Amino acid sequence: MKKRIIVLGALFAILSLTKANAQILSDKTMGALGKGVSGFTFSDADAAALAKQSIAELDANNPVADPKNGYSIRLDRLFGKHTTSEGVTLNYKVYLVKDINAFACADGSVRVFAGLMDIMDDNQLLAVIGHEIGHVVNHDTRDAIKAAYKKEALMDVASSQSGKVEALTQSQLGQIGSAMIDSKHSRKQESEADNFSYDFMKRNGYDVNAVESAFRILQNLSEGAEASFMTKMMSSHPDSGKRADTAKKRATKDGLYHAYEQQKIVNTAPVVAVKKATTTTTKKTSTAKKK
Repeated sequence: MKKRIIVLGALFAILSLTKANAQILSDKTMGALGKGVSGFTFSDADAAALAKQSIAELDANNPVADPKNGYSIRLDRLFGKHTTSEGVTLNYKVYLVKDINAFACADGSVRVFAGLMDIMDDNQLLAVIGHEIGHVVNHDTRDAIKAAYKKEALMDVASSQSGKVEALTQSQLGQIGSAMIDSKHSRKQESEADNFSYDFMKRNGYDVNAVESAFRILQNLSEGAEASFMTKMMSSHPDSGKRADTAKKRATKDGLYHAYEQQKIVNTAPVVAVKKATTTTTKKTSTAKKK
């Protein structure tokens, strides 16, 4: 990646329920919004339009797995049936990088890093991305993407009430994309998305105990080589261990709890057997002419 993004826990990303064909407010208008002197609002549609352009820039500058890649095949097998949720249209792609992360954007784009798929089995991955879908449905990140816009694209803070629509540069779109990924939700939003993930698993007949298990993986990582990073991350997010405990309590209350055992992880494309061509030989017969 041009700008390496290491956000451990795919559970801390940006999503929002929006329409995809809105115009983006100008830098000056956003400056005015920040000062509270403009009547304009940053709508869900504005967030979707901005996210759509930003994700296109991120896709263009990251190694995206093609449809025949094993990672893409696995993700499509898991989420091909979950392309809509609560009226939101979702699309999924894999970035072939080893960072442990996944994120989603206000236009419904979900991006999963190969590093995350290497350490989580199918159920755990369903739980993690179910959490992300929860952020979409819960409208969590309209303000977050607005903040990213103001932080990365705002060139001045001059007041403006013109509402003029201005195009963003590729550099600005890339910066906003990175800022969206780095943005963090509140503890309440994270907890609500955790609940959505559990309900998503239960509603679709998946093993709800994978929610706890996914958080245990993140907890173990926080105690290992990534401990210092996770400590910083957890300063603004619920502790992974506590989130795992909460998921366990819900499963126990529902009479569904059992110790989860991680399943085999396969990210390789299936081998297609090639049939060997069979050859037939025609036996020549010769007849001797009588003299």
